[in-house]
Amino acid sequence: QVQLVASGGGSVQAGGPLRLSCAASGVTLSRYCMGWFRQAPGKEREFVAAISRSGVTTFYGNSVKGRFTISRDNAKNTVSLQMSSLKVEDTTVYYCAGMQWSLPNWDRREEARSYDVWGQGTQVTVSS
Repeated sequence: QVQLVASGGGSVQAGGPLRLSCAASGVTLSRYCMGWFRQAPGKEREFVAAISRSGVTTFYGNSVKGRFTISRDNAKNTVSLQMSSLKVEDTTVYYCAGMQWSLPNWDRREEARSYDVWGQGTQVTVSS
């Protein structure tokens, strides 16, 4: 059974850093492209970042570009999201997700529907 478990959420002051992690079990993570999304209550799931299977290629949503960094350690079956210069508007629940690679899926990496497996979400709260 494939399972993703996100962790590392918490409360932080605006301008500070926070690191999220996503651990995979029941799957060899290197077979999956990975992404992070976030979703506020009543809003659609928003693309945050994606990383290719090898980790060489990364993409970011416009609202986090230059502040967040996605990385992966395939040997440890983990994906991380290093967040810096956090803003109050970054407050929400963050989800990691895995996508079995195909070119059509990868072309739609910013769309939640392209991802097959989802973690449970971790809350990030940024205070001013």
